[in-house]
Amino acid sequence: MSKRQRWWGLLFILPWLIGFVCLTLGPMIASLVLSFYHYNPGEMQFAGLTNYQRMLTEDPYFWSSLWRTMLYTLFAVPLGLSGSLLLAVLLNQNLRAKGLWRACFYIPTLVPAVAASFIWKYLFNQHFGLVNRLLADAGMPKEQLPQWFESSSLALPTLVLMSLWGIGGARMIIFLAGLQNIPASLYEAASIDGASRWQQFRHVTLPMLSPVIFFNLILGAIGAFQVFTQAFLITSGGPVNATLFYALYLFRKAFQQFEMGYASALAWAFFVVLGILTAIQFWASKKWVHYEAE
Repeated sequence: MSKRQRWWGLLFILPWLIGFVCLTLGPMIASLVLSFYHYNPGEMQFAGLTNYQRMLTEDPYFWSSLWRTMLYTLFAVPLGLSGSLLLAVLLNQNLRAKGLWRACFYIPTLVPAVAASFIWKYLFNQHFGLVNRLLADAGMPKEQLPQWFESSSLALPTLVLMSLWGIGGARMIIFLAGLQNIPASLYEAASIDGASRWQQFRHVTLPMLSPVIFFNLILGAIGAFQVFTQAFLITSGGPVNATLFYALYLFRKAFQQFEMGYASALAWAFFVVLGILTAIQFWASKKWVHYEAE
């Protein structure tokens, strides 16, 4: 490129660069610095590694919230990926009004997370929720109706179930694009060899779709680790901290207890954990992700 072209290129990406430096990179650097301080509004004192020592050895909520978040991710991500893939396969068939069906499954995911949370909170309400009303109409005694979000043993599974609301969203669209990129000749060859529909799915669709599955897995895991809105609005981390996820605990430390230095340390520990888990997924992907060029 000529020098003039480079300057024009920089000019066009300048708004993004300014936003990235001011709104992303700058706050990240500031939080890294603050993680080495005891910082409350109006008070700032150098603490060295004290915040990290406290987090790893003295704070039980750090480990419990991290474990709870990992448990949520362990169930929510595979269920979400499976549901999105199933929907994509179904919507990839030769259906009448195929575009309408795709829109019907995608549109609900456009509902803001806050509004969706309140809808689910109403549906699973112990006393007048639609789910318990249907169970009562089916014959379940009133005293045996599940408490859902009010139960320490059911709150987390209910949030996992609630996460399936988004299976018709972006992940489904990405899976659908991946399915349409698989050559029809592969299915024809498998059919000639006598492969059943399930065998075609197992030995043709899944291997050809593995890069797309891996992409959705990475983004799904990162998104699930950042679960916050549902627990904040519906359960507030309860009952008995059963839904105190890591992001919610970080929020409490930063914006309710105003321990900004300690919250910054929590944020960077979270960053490191996500980086390690993502690296493990990339390492493991060599054994099951197949690319066309390989």
